[in-house]
Amino acid sequence: MQQVTALLGIGAAIAVGAASPGPSFVMVARTAIALSRPDGLYAALGMGIGGLVFAMAALLGLQGLLLAIPSLYWALKVIGGLYLAYLGLRIWVGAKKSLSSSPTEPTSSTSNAFQSFALGLTTQISNPKTAVVYASVFAAFLPAESSLLFSFSVAGLVFLIETVWYTLVALILSANVPRQVYLHYKAWIDRLAGGMMIALGFKLAASARQS
Repeated sequence: MQQVTALLGIGAAIAVGAASPGPSFVMVARTAIALSRPDGLYAALGMGIGGLVFAMAALLGLQGLLLAIPSLYWALKVIGGLYLAYLGLRIWVGAKKSLSSSPTEPTSSTSNAFQSFALGLTTQISNPKTAVVYASVFAAFLPAESSLLFSFSVAGLVFLIETVWYTLVALILSANVPRQVYLHYKAWIDRLAGGMMIALGFKLAASARQS
């Protein structure tokens, strides 16, 4: 019963965190609208895998490692923040380019799927704060003693929550109306999305000074 309660608590906390606006939401939303529904779904799968990586790292004691080696956390913040800012800059620079001439558009469906998945995965894991959030949630809810089955259940639940949430985002925003709105206002929407990504990235990198 204690493990069931812990599992529900972790699931609720992770669900709230996944639904909070951030670089992951911006990237999946733009991918689904700008490219296609399948691209958005592949990006959502990448987010789910990224969440799974963080969950497993948290279960293995990542928070303790980061606390023991402050310089590691500082480096992850700076590198992750600059990477997010770089992604935002790419979106901003390509704001006025049509989708057909965009340099980020792959030449085949296979490369398209891989790039969308990789973009989702790297966007998710580039934010080390997410790892700390996961570790904190697990520290708060994990029972003193847990079985291997429970650990696998936690990791699977995290993967499911992250994947399902971003799949819903991709499905909703890749519908015809949102896509037509995006195509009409592409330059402004890309600048807004790119600006948000740049701001979030620099905010993350700047927070390293406070660590």
